[in-house]
Amino acid sequence: MTDAAAPAAAVRDTAGGGVAIFDLDGTLTRRDTLVPYLRFALARHPERRGRLAAVPAILLRFALDRDRGRLKGDLIHALLGGLTHAEINAMTQAFLDEQLIAMLYPTAVAAIEAHRNAGDWLVLLSASTEFYVRELGSRLGFDQVICTEVRWDGDRLDGRLKGENRRGPEKTRCLADLRAMHPTATFAAYGNAGSDLDHLRHVDAPRVVNASLWTRARARSLGLPVDSWR
Repeated sequence: MTDAAAPAAAVRDTAGGGVAIFDLDGTLTRRDTLVPYLRFALARHPERRGRLAAVPAILLRFALDRDRGRLKGDLIHALLGGLTHAEINAMTQAFLDEQLIAMLYPTAVAAIEAHRNAGDWLVLLSASTEFYVRELGSRLGFDQVICTEVRWDGDRLDGRLKGENRRGPEKTRCLADLRAMHPTATFAAYGNAGSDLDHLRHVDAPRVVNASLWTRARARSLGLPVDSWR
């Protein structure tokens, strides 16, 4: 798999095919994935449960600044900071095996397979963090994974964000990068959140799936097709 900064030579030819971009949380999965991951981590490392004392202050800061990227990084830093690569990797494999795979919509998996059979370049574009998104992308056969990256201090996790939170306008920027890498391809994209509507407006075949009533109404007002996956 490659990331958004991969050189064009590293990307296979999409002539005759297209590019299919999938969001993760709420689109491929039945719910958000970060909170279940953090809960799973604390269950495997109960000695860290005392770190939950930091969470109210983190949530209060978010209530004031509404910075979702900072919220995400602060939670990961507070609860998982200091774990090694090996510990994170082992936990991620177990999380996918025991929880995340079961959270996938069967219809979503079928849509991925349909695009693969059509010869499309598959992209998993998610605001969720690299711990489990990259591994899930590999297991599902995605060609490219673009997700939120976190900082490491050598072999130890820092957890605060390394770059941009892959959400909202950042997804639209990633889409522009993908178009530069695949200039002749037809683009399809799937998302569920109001924050996905902007980049969905800029693809050839958008689809809003599993959205809230407000997001469905907004999508329809923009002329975006709406669907439900089960």
